[in-house]
Amino acid sequence: MVLEKDDVVGGLARTVAYKGYRFDIGGHRFFTKVHLVERLWRELLGEDFLTRPRASRIFYRGRYFQYPIEPFDALLGLGPWEALHCTLSYLRARVLPRPSEESFEDWIVNRFGDRLYKTFFKTYTEKVWGMPCTEIRAEWAAQRIKGLSVASVLMHALRRNGSQPLKTLIHEFQYPRLGPGMMWERAQAEAERLGARVVFNAPVERIRWRPGAVTSVVAGGQEYCGDRFISTMAIRDLIAALDPAPAELVREIDSFRYRDFLTVALIVEGPSPFPDNWVYVHSPEVQVGRIQNYNNWSPDMVPEPGMTCLGLEYFCFEGDGLWKTPDASLIDLAKREIATLGLIDVSRVVDGAVVRMPKAYPVYDGSYQQGLEAIRAFLREVPNLQLAGRNGMHRYNNQDHSMLTGILAARNILGAHYDLWRINVDAEYHEEGYDLTEEDVAALGTTQPLQPERLSPRR
Repeated sequence: MVLEKDDVVGGLARTVAYKGYRFDIGGHRFFTKVHLVERLWRELLGEDFLTRPRASRIFYRGRYFQYPIEPFDALLGLGPWEALHCTLSYLRARVLPRPSEESFEDWIVNRFGDRLYKTFFKTYTEKVWGMPCTEIRAEWAAQRIKGLSVASVLMHALRRNGSQPLKTLIHEFQYPRLGPGMMWERAQAEAERLGARVVFNAPVERIRWRPGAVTSVVAGGQEYCGDRFISTMAIRDLIAALDPAPAELVREIDSFRYRDFLTVALIVEGPSPFPDNWVYVHSPEVQVGRIQNYNNWSPDMVPEPGMTCLGLEYFCFEGDGLWKTPDASLIDLAKREIATLGLIDVSRVVDGAVVRMPKAYPVYDGSYQQGLEAIRAFLREVPNLQLAGRNGMHRYNNQDHSMLTGILAARNILGAHYDLWRINVDAEYHEEGYDLTEEDVAALGTTQPLQPERLSPRR
């Protein structure tokens, strides 16, 4: 039995339908090196699993720049004077690098120079995470854009048909014909065909337990008993629902924080304003961080020819001024900002819709590790409860890793002994009789993003 808080399946990876238009919450590329997960995707979607070209650019100062960054394109787009400054800044960083790489800023400046950092990294990163780049740990940059440098990008540009590209430089991906929610709708139908039950509008209110086991869950006013439980709800919410409330966990509830997200979808008459799947907006004069062009993810996301659906993405905290802004005002804001950017004539906008997604990104700050240690200690007391997924484990992972934790949690119920917390940490996994190898699990480490971790203030 699946207890679903919402009235649709998919969570962050669902597809929103509005008057026949479909749009993602953030845009979900399907890319993995884990064959087990990819086989499941293809099994569920069949011919509806499309291969799509990746096209994404940076929009800055009224110009488009290729992303992943192409040095020649970037320097040409910046103009000769700024290109000279960027080149000198890069050379200075190579000759006189910052002596210690504590922050995201330190790491990027040492590899690209201060001018390219301020143009192509600073503004967007701060929009997404809501903290200065000087307070984000360098480890996040080292993993999130692993192996990416001016030298690596130059080599990639010169050898297009060479070795396996960096993940950051991949030029195509898979995508369901009607958006990522299509996969979860198929999964729901298949699960129900096999006898499972999905209960909608069933937010978990109480998780009843005793030493040794969780005994039941109260959701949507009804109690559900069971022998085994898997939770993908945010750890903060899980702690709040435990009955009785463990004092050692209640003390840690504020260790789990989140960055939230909203999309303003604009329905536009006329042709698409750009050929990209999405555009990163580095222009500091607007709040929008990224613009999705859903037509270019899949033509079937738009119900009629001659129309375009754009998704303007804003990063915020639940309860702040942007989050609480009425939908009509958010649509007006999106229209003003897209006009400021000069991307479309706002008279072409005929409709709009807003979707808010709380807890889109788990935040890594100075206290979350302590909170995780406390929740893992509690789980040892109730071995019939497993945590899985991004918010379920407070790990900023892609959907392939999140799905693998769910698959392995199910196999644990069937008798396996996977420690889900060690996935993506080491390769000490071997499963006889299943198509899941140590190489599959180790490969996850090359595809998963880290969450930026806040530094202590400098003295």
